[in-house]
Amino acid sequence: MVASMAEVLDDDAVSTAIGALDGWSGGRSEISRTAQLATFPAAIAAVDRVAEVAEELDHHPDIDIRWRTVTFRCSTHSAGGVTEKDLALARRIDAILGQHETPGQHETPGQQS
Repeated sequence: MVASMAEVLDDDAVSTAIGALDGWSGGRSEISRTAQLATFPAAIAAVDRVAEVAEELDHHPDIDIRWRTVTFRCSTHSAGGVTEKDLALARRIDAILGQHETPGQHETPGQQS
């Protein structure tokens, strides 16, 4: 049976899905990715592009900007955890960061520059 877009995924499904994503971690309550961009303006440009996609999808991540380091957190609050909507948004964020991120500059959660 295929999960609906608003059905919370179990830990195994989330783990499998984020394994195919670039730099994401988390579990059934939330997934997150932290990336370091080359400059502060590049970080803002990436966030601006993510904002456009979030509006298009009508699904919005929590975003934390610390100079060149940006953390995206995705969870479907109305469902109480990670759904297919979050994974779809994470894939779009990956594509955007692939255009903006400094090569080799993934950060682990909690790490700051």
